[in-house]
Parts: sequence; structure tokens; C-alpha cells
Amino acid sequence: MGFALGVQFHIFGPKEKVVNSSSCVRAQMPASHYSINTAGKQREHKYRSMIRKQRPLVPLSSASPIQCVDESPSLALQKVAIPIMVNGCTGKMGKAVIEAAIAAGLDPVPLSFGSAQYAGQTVHVGGKDIKVHGPSDRESVLGSVFYKYPNLIVVDYTVPSAVNDNAELYCKVGVPFVMGTTGGDRKQLYKTVEDSKVYAVISPQMGKQVVAFLAAMEIMAEQFPGAFSGYTLEVLESHQSSKLDTSGTAKDVISCFQKLGVPFELDQVKKIRDPAQQVEMVGVPKEHLSGHAFHLYSLTSPDETVNFEFQHNVCGRSIYADGTIDAALFLAKKVVTLQLLFCTAFLISCL
Repeated sequence: MGFALGVQFHIFGPKEKVVNSSSCVRAQMPASHYSINTAGKQREHKYRSMIRKQRPLVPLSSASPIQCVDESPSLALQKVAIPIMVNGCTGKMGKAVIEAAIAAGLDPVPLSFGSAQYAGQTVHVGGKDIKVHGPSDRESVLGSVFYKYPNLIVVDYTVPSAVNDNAELYCKVGVPFVMGTTGGDRKQLYKTVEDSKVYAVISPQMGKQVVAFLAAMEIMAEQFPGAFSGYTLEVLESHQSSKLDTSGTAKDVISCFQKLGVPFELDQVKKIRDPAQQVEMVGVPKEHLSGHAFHLYSLTSPDETVNFEFQHNVCGRSIYADGTIDAALFLAKKVVTLQLLFCTAFLISCL
């Protein structure tokens, strides 16, 4: 039996209660510093409000409203070097997660899944050598790794075309996983996990603060359906040129606007992948062309006298890597709790 947390984070596991996304967003690690650039200035071009400079870093206190009501992982759990297998370690997101895992005290295993072109290669990340295995030997490799590391957590940052096959394999082997890869057949993905007894966190958006924004959008859509009826919507999203699909975050925000009465199709999204346009039109800092996520949603009234804009811009990958580690620690805690319950039940049955 699975359950979903919020608009963006889908957390699945056996015999769990539904958690209301309006009350919390999972944040299992100690409060960290993040910077999401949302500043803007009067534009000459419609999209010139995309930010030009970073705001100061703002610390999240332990009393922050986006902290989950659940307790942080126990001290004992934090002291254990939890084994984590990061699939897609040849990509920039995969490498960022490995580095974040090491910084958090987790233990990246020296194996990873990758495309056929990287099979057999060794990738050096964070002082570790990780051997990449291609699609043909995924099942045998994962089975042997899970046997060696029974408390293994898998993190997936591969490619959209591999999402469903990888999830089916994780569920077949029985290993808990964090799916950060966007794309694939999401309905089938959720069904695959719900039909299994495997714990999983599934989200195309691992930034906790962005998840909180999405949860707020969902609440607005549910409480004020049709509030923007008659308005037109324009959506612009800019990501590094290597991102193949439309932003998963944009898709979820668009879904909320549709509930608010705004007609919009996904093929209307303006995807910016050309570096020159990203700098000149969107305002992406040159040093972040290889890793950024800029979004702008512009709503205009029928008579064009009223305009609303929602904007969230991220430079770099640290917010996603840190959020992914939070999710991995959350899963590790869930697995340990479940194991304790099983042990307790077994001991009681022996009395």
C-alpha cells in the first residue's frame, strides 16, 4: 500500500498513513543554507524579470514552516554510514548527489548504472572510483549489491527513457529508492511502486523549498477553483542544454493553473535551451549555464489590465542534491523502523 505526500513528493511504502502536504515538507537533515534566486527588476522585455543577481543566503531555522512534523533521523542513524547507490553517476546531477552523500556521511557504493556508451568505465567522484554498468547486466549487479548491502538505498538520476524499467527492477529486487529522474510514464511508475512493498520517494523536484511552493499552489487550486477563469497563461522555463524533456516542476504548476480555470497545453511551454538566449533573454548568469532551473509563469486578464507573475529561479544543483540526501535518509529511517516492527512482532509471536 502506498501513499503520496503533497503535490510533488510521492512517498510510497507498506501500510503507511497519508501525510498532509499543507502541514509539512520532508526535511530530514539539519537545517541548511539555500539560495533560490527570485529577485527581479523592471523589464524591457516581458521575460527580463528573470533575475540578474543572487540574493543573500537565508538560513532555515529549525522552526521553519517547511520543516516536517516528523523528527529528524535518530543520532544513531546519522552515525551509520548508510550505503547509497547513485545510478547516473556520469551526469552532473548524479555527481552532485554523490558529493552531497559523502559530505552527509553516507557511503556511496562503487557501482552505478549508466547507458551502454559508459559501460565498463570508471568514474572518479568525491575521492571514490565508481564502475559503471550498462543496461544488460543491471539486474545481476543490483542483486549482488543489495545482497552485500542489505540496507542499501538507490538514487536514480539517469534518463527519462529508463525511468520505468529502472523502477520495475528496483521493485523486483526489493530495494528502496529515490527517483529524481523526470519523464517516463508517471502513472505507470506510481502503479509499479504501489503494487510492490518497496519504499520509494518519487519526485522530479527535490528542492524542498520549491516543493513547499508547489504545495501552496496546490492548496490555492483546491480552495479557489476557477479563480483565474478567462486569463491567459504564458510559461517559460530555462534549463541547461542537456535537459531533454519539459520541466517536471513546470508541468505540476501548470496543472494547478488548469484547476484555477486557465486553459493551457504542455506544448505551449517555451523551453529555452540555447545558451545565447538564456543569457540575453532570460538573464541566466554565464557561470550557471551548465546547471540552472529558471521558471516564469505569467497570467494576463481578458482585457489585459491585470497581470500576475510567479517566478522561481535556481542556480546550481546543491538544492537538489541536498534534498535528495534528505529523501535517502528518510527512506533509511523508514526501513529501520519497519525492520524493528518485524523483529518486535516476531519476538512477541515467540512468547
